[in-house]
Amino acid sequence: MGMLFFCSPVVSIFTDRLGCRKTSCGGAALAFIGLLSSSFTKSLGVRFFTYGILFGCGCSFAFQPSLVILGHYFKKRLGLANGIVAGGGCLLAMCFPFLLKIMGKAIGLAHTFQVLSVFMFIQIFLSLTFKPLLPPPINYGKENEKVAGRSKTQQCLAHTRKYFNMQVFQKKTYTLWALGIATTVLGYFVPYVHLIKFVEQRFKENTKGWIVLVCIGATSGIGRLASGRIGDCIPGLKKVYLQVVSFLLLGILSMMLPLCQMLETVIVVCLFLGLCDGFLISMMSPIAFELVGPMQASQAIGYVLGLMSIPMTAGPPIAGFLHDYYGSYDIAFYLAGIPPLIGALVLLAVPLVFERDLKKKRQMEAEKEKTQDSVVNGELLPGSPVTDDHV
Repeated sequence: MGMLFFCSPVVSIFTDRLGCRKTSCGGAALAFIGLLSSSFTKSLGVRFFTYGILFGCGCSFAFQPSLVILGHYFKKRLGLANGIVAGGGCLLAMCFPFLLKIMGKAIGLAHTFQVLSVFMFIQIFLSLTFKPLLPPPINYGKENEKVAGRSKTQQCLAHTRKYFNMQVFQKKTYTLWALGIATTVLGYFVPYVHLIKFVEQRFKENTKGWIVLVCIGATSGIGRLASGRIGDCIPGLKKVYLQVVSFLLLGILSMMLPLCQMLETVIVVCLFLGLCDGFLISMMSPIAFELVGPMQASQAIGYVLGLMSIPMTAGPPIAGFLHDYYGSYDIAFYLAGIPPLIGALVLLAVPLVFERDLKKKRQMEAEKEKTQDSVVNGELLPGSPVTDDHV
């Protein structure tokens, strides 16, 4: 998962340069090679490269264009379309653990990798159906004309700026949103990674730990569908409030886990955790399109996923260290609830800053129109130079 998000900024460059179809098709092919080659390796170091690097990077290149392409086809119903796509993935995520367990026992790990590689091979052909409807966000012909005639150093810097387009961070609303998301995921995945061990340790239930993950997966799918439909009914950046509510609940629910004295109460908490997960995932793409527009959406999604990768990867190991130090998950879950609460407060400022900037822009446009009307009507503006016509 960390590699999936870590490669996202680079994937956005390929998406802008090559388009969604070629990028996703190439990523699926790379993931297919990674899975298939993993089935023939026995060394852990080699498998780290084939499965961790090749398969992880390939999935990143195949995944992100599937979010960007939705903005080419949907505008008013983008949230619902994104929710349906994300909900389908959630449904497969619920079924796959059982299928993998059965296949692993029946045919072994190597053949399981080979069976899974077939799915990525099919994804190659499915990616060919991506047909971009919007023009590419970067006019490379004009950019190359501007670069010509400069020194090699200037050309190198110009090409770097062209590919790593940082214009999205010039918008304060996007920067706040990206930082809020990155802060939240520091504690976001801690319950999901350590829930089964927590249940086994707290309730001595070695056979029912999988139930909590199924509950999260089921309600996550419902949340993705529901939040997508609800988000389409909420205008503009007010969609961010859905993520604010989900982050607040996520932080509170994480802190409630150590207080659960029965497995049934943990299941109830997990049901609501799944809903929060659904509201986060399905709203990512629509909010990115609202913040920067469809032409820069690929860059916006890529950078925010890249920022998520580091805290998301660091959170679960930190929780594991706290468990080893204190002997329980109580402190880890309490602390895991703090980053989502902070992230919710940061995201709460996004619509407020946007409305403030929009109000200033409208005031400037109104003053500009008033000035132009005064000039057209021949009125003498205060502070303007006196011409012969006014003497």
